[in-house]
Amino acid sequence: MDGLTARKREVRRDLLAVRAAMSDDEVEEAAGALADRALDLPGLAAADTVAAYVSVGREPGTGRLLDVLAERGVRVLLPVLLPDDDLDWARYEGADRLVESERGGRARLREPGGVRLGRDAVVDAGVVLLPGLAVDRRGVRMGRGGGSYDRVLARLSAAGSEPDLVVLVYGHEVVDELPREPHDRPVHAAVTPEGVHRFRAPGRTPGA
Repeated sequence: MDGLTARKREVRRDLLAVRAAMSDDEVEEAAGALADRALDLPGLAAADTVAAYVSVGREPGTGRLLDVLAERGVRVLLPVLLPDDDLDWARYEGADRLVESERGGRARLREPGGVRLGRDAVVDAGVVLLPGLAVDRRGVRMGRGGGSYDRVLARLSAAGSEPDLVVLVYGHEVVDELPREPHDRPVHAAVTPEGVHRFRAPGRTPGA
């Protein structure tokens, strides 16, 4: 294991430990505030299609955010994890249409049960909401290390698609600097329960 990989593993462990210590009430309160902040983003107000995800465990909650976007008539795409850790996509049709899925003994995921739209469906999104454990002041995002969203971001680049990339994290997870690898693509903004951090302007933004 090289030094950068070891450093990333150590940072992930510390971040996950802090999340694990959060109470249910703290997680629920943060989810409501996070949704309010995210829904104020001009990009989300203007986007016809938004790629998002269903939060699990102690991740910042996305349930209310998904519902409000759908109520607005936004086409919300959610990921479906494939055996090779890449992501397919399907449309969000309500919390009651989500199904539980388990991959290789991992934590159970909640995924849309509707028609699969293919890996390239994400290129139609005007905004892509990304999970993360932390983000730094340069917009470098740290995920869980599975590489699924690295593939998504590479696919967007290959297609010439330039959506607004927004990571959803807790306030203490916006840090000064994270380990960065050459393939890491910075995000444009982070939304926390306390507010929005803008790192750089997107190449194409639906009203942001």
